[in-house]
Amino acid sequence: MPIKNHTVLTPLKLAVLGAFSTFIIGCGEAPASGGHGGMPPASVSVMSATTQDVAFNIELPATLSGSKEIEVRARVGGILTSRNFDEGQPVSKGQSLFTIDIEPYKLAVARANAVLQSAKATLSKAKKDVARLSELKDNKSISQSDFDNAQASVEIATAELNKANIELEQAKLNLDYAQVQSPVNGVMGREFVSEGTFITGPEVLLSQITQLDPIRLRFGLSEREQLAMRTDQAAGTLTLPEDGHWKASIKLQDGSQYPHTGLVNFSDIRINQSTGTSELQAVVANPEFSLRPGQFVRVILSGAVRKNAYLVPQRAVLDNGTGKFVYLATPNDKGMTVALPAPVKVGEWVQQEVDGVVNNYWVIRSGLKQNDQVIVDGMARIFFPGMPVAIADNSQAQ
Repeated sequence: MPIKNHTVLTPLKLAVLGAFSTFIIGCGEAPASGGHGGMPPASVSVMSATTQDVAFNIELPATLSGSKEIEVRARVGGILTSRNFDEGQPVSKGQSLFTIDIEPYKLAVARANAVLQSAKATLSKAKKDVARLSELKDNKSISQSDFDNAQASVEIATAELNKANIELEQAKLNLDYAQVQSPVNGVMGREFVSEGTFITGPEVLLSQITQLDPIRLRFGLSEREQLAMRTDQAAGTLTLPEDGHWKASIKLQDGSQYPHTGLVNFSDIRINQSTGTSELQAVVANPEFSLRPGQFVRVILSGAVRKNAYLVPQRAVLDNGTGKFVYLATPNDKGMTVALPAPVKVGEWVQQEVDGVVNNYWVIRSGLKQNDQVIVDGMARIFFPGMPVAIADNSQAQ
């Protein structure tokens, strides 16, 4: 009797056949709904792109200096008899700072006053002589030459009187100068000359005063930024402060805001060749003397307005290495809402407060048009361009 051949199925062969049958069954199943590869639409939030006018601010590093920095010098010479201030303390305009030995200057005033009285007496006598000789001249008892000499004596005496008046005023002025006074309100520096020292006059520096209220901010604005602003202004997309009078506020090193603000009052026409910037200056009130010369701060310039700008939350602007872009929620040719990237050109950062929360935005210079639906949340769920998206009910949140 013939023997039939039978195939023996080992455990390995059974496993292979099972996997193959599963693959065949899987290929015969219909794909799940929801888009590519069965992936459901990504839930996103969008905002509608609309134009608005926004504040255009510039933040720059700045250095502080006193509004006036004055060298204290005596106008007259003599022995320095006293110092009338405390180093490092505030002084008022007109306050005596140093006293120079005043006795010689008192004597000079007395001497000049005596000369003045003598000149007055001489003029009085000369006038009386002219009056007396005038009668004799009418009677032809004296010559015309004698009368002319008498009149000349009056003129000379008048000139001497004027000279004596001037010398008296100079002597009084020198007496005042012996009290070296502060020309401004400010804070004193250290003394450079001690009491008992003979000083020759203005050649000797006695001390220094720094006027701290108001205080000056000095900072540089690059030529590139200025050119960009002028270009935008000419195009009508930027309005700058009139006459360049930007409002200046101060941010301190710890990030806090200084309570007083000021105005830019100077812009240098020259460009620094080594830095490529031109110097600007602002003046800010400093009544508490809390700001000091040499301090580094940041100045925020405000007063300009960016016209018809698109604002997009900073989190919505992405970078793919070749440039910045946003995702737009837009219908495709099948009517399905998908996420498509839109390259954009960004400008400056802008902060706006919404419901008590300060949000950061990019100004979009180009790449958007009115009513574009910009995806602002859910970008991490978008795995490829053209992926279907579902707009959440809480959209328009910015």
